[in-house]
Amino acid sequence: MNLPLDIYGTSLALLTDLYQLTMAYGYWKAGVSDCDAVFSMSFRKNPFHGGYAINCGLGYLVDYLSRFRFDESDIAYLATLKGNDDKPLFDTGFLDYLAEMRLTCDIDAIPEGNVVFPNEPLVQVRGPIIQAQILETPILNIINFQTLIATKAARVCQATRGESVLEFGLRRAHGIDGALAASRAAFIGGCGASSNVLAGKLFGIPVRGTHAHSWVMSFDDEPAAFEAYAKALPNNCVFLVDTYDTLDGVRYAIEAGRRLRERGHEMVGIRLDSGDLAYLSIEARRMLDAAGFEKAVIVASNDLDENIIQSLKAQGATIAVWGVGTKLVTAYDQPALGGVYKMTALRKPGEAWDYKLKLSEQSIKISNPGVLQVRRYHRDGLFVADAIFDENTDMTHGCTIVDPLDMTRRRQIGTDLSHTDLLVPVFRKGEQVFRVHTLENSQAYAKKQLAGLHGAIKRFTNPHEYPVGLEKDLFDLKTRLIMKLRERKQ
Repeated sequence: MNLPLDIYGTSLALLTDLYQLTMAYGYWKAGVSDCDAVFSMSFRKNPFHGGYAINCGLGYLVDYLSRFRFDESDIAYLATLKGNDDKPLFDTGFLDYLAEMRLTCDIDAIPEGNVVFPNEPLVQVRGPIIQAQILETPILNIINFQTLIATKAARVCQATRGESVLEFGLRRAHGIDGALAASRAAFIGGCGASSNVLAGKLFGIPVRGTHAHSWVMSFDDEPAAFEAYAKALPNNCVFLVDTYDTLDGVRYAIEAGRRLRERGHEMVGIRLDSGDLAYLSIEARRMLDAAGFEKAVIVASNDLDENIIQSLKAQGATIAVWGVGTKLVTAYDQPALGGVYKMTALRKPGEAWDYKLKLSEQSIKISNPGVLQVRRYHRDGLFVADAIFDENTDMTHGCTIVDPLDMTRRRQIGTDLSHTDLLVPVFRKGEQVFRVHTLENSQAYAKKQLAGLHGAIKRFTNPHEYPVGLEKDLFDLKTRLIMKLRERKQ
């Protein structure tokens, strides 16, 4: 199988914001290139007003990092950039430094398919500050979007109550990579197939599709269109029945299905793409069953999302396969996850880590210091709580976790619970040490993870808040750093 970034055939080192390179240049000029830094990527709020997110994008990120280097064309382009005095923005010495630079960072990440929550580090980078800084933008670009789409897909699949979901968003997606990344993430989130044939080729995702309204309109009438399609692809007959009159279209599909059956094939089903989907699906199901097509499925599309699907299910819709496009691949109605990438520690050569945090007047925007790990506690297959802690903390005797936004909310975690540390080594000194899971395994893992969440956390309206907190020593350290920085401002 081809790797996803093969489609570009060029270096992607410049997939970063200019200010990452100007800061890198500043570090180089200041002589602090040898300083090690730790950066952590996390998000502040669950997407879609929900109770969780599905981590996704690590496969893309590993591919990007394994190829990371500035090639000759990158260096030549950077040499053309000028400052406001019309002189070169970067010294040739710095450009030579970039040309010779190879990734030497240690990178830990939470594998794809895990349920994750606000404040938890999804990716942690430890290494030379220049490298860690430049990686900020691509990490956010990749993980933010795919996590958002995987989460949306999981919500859609939850709404169908186990019925099949097809991702139909290619034509409405945000460009080529937006479409490919969305198809990949939607599959990990639970979709069974995609209409995106290139995604099928690159990622091995099953592809599905039959015909559009234009096929029907190109014939004199619907019966002729359905008959021609049945003869052309007798093993792929899902007839789109709403071009003119939906229930008449169902009747014509039944007639075509009978002739198809006489020729030794079976009609797979019909598709509804407009109108009152609840009413039409109920009537279509009645007609299909009466005609002896009890196994023919009803597929529905038409700007569906988890809320519309939930409503249709409540109305008794008899839809068995759900084609979800625009509102899935564009993450309607939340266009971005809002993930952030913050420095959490800095170390000069030969010295100990100096823990860092970003201060803000908004508590939610104050970052967490330290070299971090996330421990998930569970009992009898259900997740109990997550603890964010510094790697040097002794966790063998349990811990107390503190809500980072409300110090009065605390929870004692005993030693009777099983636990899993979520961040795993992905790169060590720039060398890949983690084998990316297949999409099928990541999808299965996501389903297993969702099964570990209490139902109240997964509900769409006012979900219960899953307990995530800072281990008390880390919380106390953060509080001391906040007070120290605030005192410095006075």
